[in-house]
Amino acid sequence: MAQLQPERKKAKAMIDAHLAALPEPKRADLQALHHLLTGKLAEKELWFSDGRNAEGRVVTNPTIGYGSFLMKYAGGKTAEWFRIGTCATSSGISVYILGLADKSHLSTAYGKRLGKAKVTGYCISFKALKDIDQDVLEEAICFGLAQKD
Repeated sequence: MAQLQPERKKAKAMIDAHLAALPEPKRADLQALHHLLTGKLAEKELWFSDGRNAEGRVVTNPTIGYGSFLMKYAGGKTAEWFRIGTCATSSGISVYILGLADKSHLSTAYGKRLGKAKVTGYCISFKALKDIDQDVLEEAICFGLAQKD
C-alpha cells in the first residue's frame, strides 16, 4: 500500500506541488475539486500519497485525501485512512469515496445522474469535470463524508 503523509502541513505543501505539476485541463479540474473539498473540511484532514510504497516503488497514482475514517482490514488490523480521495489518471480523474457499507450505493444512487462517468463500488471516474453533473458529484461526496466508521 502507498505511504501517506500524516503530517498535515507537509501534506498541504506536497498537494500544492502536485497540483502545480499537473498538465491542463486536469490541473484545473483537480484544483476545483480540491477547493470544493477543503471548503467542506478542516485543513487538518488533508492527506497526500505520492503513490510509492515503503521501498519507493510506484504502486498507484498520486492521491489527495480528505477526511478520515478507521479502515478495517480482513485480518482484523485497523488504520486511519482518508474518506475521500482524488487523483489524476491516464484516462481522466478518479474520485474515491471509501468506507461505504454498501458497495452498490454509488452506482445505484448517482450513476445514472452523473453523466459521462464510470461508477464502481468506491470510485467515480470521468474524463473531465465538464463531462459530468458536478452537483451530483458533490452530493455523492457529501454522502461519503457523512458516513460513520
